[in-house]
Amino acid sequence: MVQTPTQKLTLEEFLQLPETEPASEYIDGNIIQKPMPQGEHSVLQTELPSAINLIEQIARAFTELRCTFGGRSVVPDVSVFLSNRIPRQENGGVANVFSICPDWTIEILSPNQSQTKVTKNILHCLQYGTQMGWLIDSEERSVFVYLPDKPIVIYDVADTKLPVPEFARDFHLTVEGLFNWLLE
Repeated sequence: MVQTPTQKLTLEEFLQLPETEPASEYIDGNIIQKPMPQGEHSVLQTELPSAINLIEQIARAFTELRCTFGGRSVVPDVSVFLSNRIPRQENGGVANVFSICPDWTIEILSPNQSQTKVTKNILHCLQYGTQMGWLIDSEERSVFVYLPDKPIVIYDVADTKLPVPEFARDFHLTVEGLFNWLLE
């Protein structure tokens, strides 16, 4: 049986498709559906943005927000944008379409999810202006921190304060504090 090769969609064609649950991302011409979040992932994805949003209104954290830039359309678990960079509608409300990279991207590794794919998304964000990326691995109780043009640093000692972008300097969280949310 001969199969006709399927033609890859363009980014514009992908953006016209209905949203999927869980979200699908457009990466290098391929559509890749994210895994369905499970318990630990869900707890961290709920608690972390809430905590970030408590700091002064310098920035805002969004969960599962589609960000389309640099030829990709990705949906980080948490996207943090400086308040003055949040796309707005004419009436001042938050826009539905974000065609820019986040200032801080946070991914939470799900079971059976490719760490390589998630890392590539973080690196893509950094290439287009994201100030910092986190990859949280709840199974290993570690946080990989990515900065532009710097080596990756792994934080896994309980009382170590996690680094944050300069704009979030008033946000303080240790490795232990992050993973304690899983015990509540």
